[in-house]
Amino acid sequence: MSATATISTEFQISIPKAVRDARGWRPGQKLAFVPQGGGVMLVPVPELDDLLGILPDADPSGYRDRNDRY
Repeated sequence: MSATATISTEFQISIPKAVRDARGWRPGQKLAFVPQGGGVMLVPVPELDDLLGILPDADPSGYRDRNDRY
């Protein structure tokens, strides 16, 4: 899939419909711009609900925070 977009005078771009549909992106969804080589990769920022249950067997009992460091 090859699609192009043009930067507006306000430095905005519209993501082509074919790309939005292929990735399942929806209005209001946040995307992170990740520099990669000579370009930029767009990555969806997960919402908290998307992350819940991702590690069902995780054991947080041995967790250390910044105050535990020396």
